[in-house]
Amino acid sequence: MTFPLRLIAPSDDEALAKLQIQNRAFLAPWDPVRPDTYFTPSGQRADIEASLIRHERGETVPWVVLGDDGGVAGRLTLNGIVRGPFLSCSMGYWLAESETGKGLATAAVQSALAFADSQLGLHRVQAETLKNNVASQRVLAKVGFKEYGLAPRYLKIAGEWQDHLMFQHLNGSAR
Repeated sequence: MTFPLRLIAPSDDEALAKLQIQNRAFLAPWDPVRPDTYFTPSGQRADIEASLIRHERGETVPWVVLGDDGGVAGRLTLNGIVRGPFLSCSMGYWLAESETGKGLATAAVQSALAFADSQLGLHRVQAETLKNNVASQRVLAKVGFKEYGLAPRYLKIAGEWQDHLMFQHLNGSAR
């Protein structure tokens, strides 16, 4: 599989809005409650533009995940990039339900880790999952993430403050 990620672009607004609408029920247990405007092209464009501003400041790397057909299949973002002695970030991702179970999430996470190590020189990438998100936990384990703890009431997901399992991947060539 080729590099299944590319930097998000404002022109991805319609494809992402379509995916968000089609997968709203599928993603709801894993997402914060969002206003209806989020699921529109203009809502997606606003989210993309905010992500690209943070990207220009070196705080995030927002990608779209590409399916086998080259179309947008989801998103993966390296968030909260911190330099200095920390050299770390947090990773979040989602895929359309129709794209799950094909190895695409594993390939995307693996590609993002390689980028974080070789291009960003980060020492550590962390990811958090809901305790019952076994599929995402399997993806993280496949690429070498290790569970290191529990964060009680970590994020407000599906309208409730929920506990998350914490995972980390320590990169090899960080400066």
